[in-house]
Order: sequence, then C-alpha cells, then structure tokens
Amino acid sequence: MDLPASWRYRHAAVRCRFATEGLIRNATLVFDLDGTIADTAGDLIEAANAALAAHGFSRASAASIRKGVGYGAKAMLQAALAETGETASEAALSELTHQLVEFYEQRIAVQTTLFPGFLDAAQTLRHRGAKLALCTNKTERLMTRLLSELGIASLFDALAGRDTFDFHKPDPRHVTHLVAAVGGRLPFAAMIGDSEADVAAARGAGIAAIAVRFGYAALPADELGADAVLESFSELPDLVERLLGRVASEA
Repeated sequence: MDLPASWRYRHAAVRCRFATEGLIRNATLVFDLDGTIADTAGDLIEAANAALAAHGFSRASAASIRKGVGYGAKAMLQAALAETGETASEAALSELTHQLVEFYEQRIAVQTTLFPGFLDAAQTLRHRGAKLALCTNKTERLMTRLLSELGIASLFDALAGRDTFDFHKPDPRHVTHLVAAVGGRLPFAAMIGDSEADVAAARGAGIAAIAVRFGYAALPADELGADAVLESFSELPDLVERLLGRVASEA
C-alpha cells in the first residue's frame, strides 16, 4: 500500500530526529572558559590596573586592556602600556604579570558572570545525554577557583587547564585528551570557544568548531574559520544537533 507523502515525510523527519538525538547521547562538547561561558573581563582588567598601579605605572582604560584579555596576562599588560606610552623591561613585565595573577586570584569572581543562557543550554545538553568538558588556557589553580566561585564545576565530566598536561591549546591534544577522558568518540565531539586557539585545536582534533560571537578574540567570530557562529546559548542545542547530523551523514 502506498503511504501518503505527508506521512512519509513526517515519519522520515521523526527517524532523523531520533538518529540525531542518539548522536547527542554519544557526543562530547568541549567548552572554553573565558569569553565563552563566563564574562571574566571585568575582574581581569581590574587586576591588570591594580598590578600597574602597584609598580608605579599609569592605569589604562578598560577598552585598551580588554584587547589583550583573550591572550593572557602579559598581553593585557602590553596593551595597557601601549595606551599609556610607558615601557617596561622584560623583568618588570614578568613581575607585573606575576602581580596581576596574584591580584586576580584574590578577586576572581567579583564582576564575573556566566553568559546568558549558558546554564540552561548546558543542562539541556546533559539531559539529552551529552558529556561536557572544559578546556581552558587558564592555569588549573585559577580554573578550579573560578568554577568553584561560580558553582558550576559539577556541570563538567572532565576539566583541563593550561598546565594540566604538558601541552595546551592550540595543540589539539588538549581537546582530544578530554574527549578520551569522558569516553567520547571523535569526530562526534565539538569545541565551543571564542578564539583562534579554540578553532585551531578543534581543527587539529578533527572535530566541529563553534565560535561564540560575544567573546574576546581580536578577530570577528565570522573570521575565525569555525563551522558555525553562536549568537546566543539558547541556539546551542539545536546547533549541535545540526552539526552532528552533518557529521553522521558524511560518515
């Protein structure tokens, strides 16, 4: 008996949906931290200016320091000094960097907040069976402290900071080791981040790269070379479904 076209299309869509959700149950989603799930810029900028002031340098504008936020403490300080026109020797810059980290650790989550929608999206993905991991170039000590302050450490099945392994992003092993740690499979994983390092690590690992538009990279999100750009975390579950469905169709 020939079935109506509408019935065939509807049930094909249902089968496709079930297949995709099955992939999500086996998926591993690896998140960056700063500029991806948490807006940490305010506390980092305050720490940079506190370190500069403590060593007799001028405070810089938040806008100038923010240019270096996604690239580490030294980059933030260099951005600040470029604005004020002051110079620091390598030894002085090293001391400033150490001081910045000390100030930051003391006040790590005063202004920091999770980006809107992240918590709901993460819980939705976990409910659907996905494994979540965190891969950051923050040191493990600072990562652990911040996640504790934000109350989200339990969301993740595996965590790795800059010094957890002998390598870090953009080295793809920073990502692949986390996927392996949760029993995940490549290429059924995705990296969600805001920087060139996140996309490069995903590319090297052979997994999908999702760039958030609200991050700290010097380049616009559309120019990072990611497979997709995330406008809002409310879009993430559906976006993951589409990307994993594409991977499955090409397998």
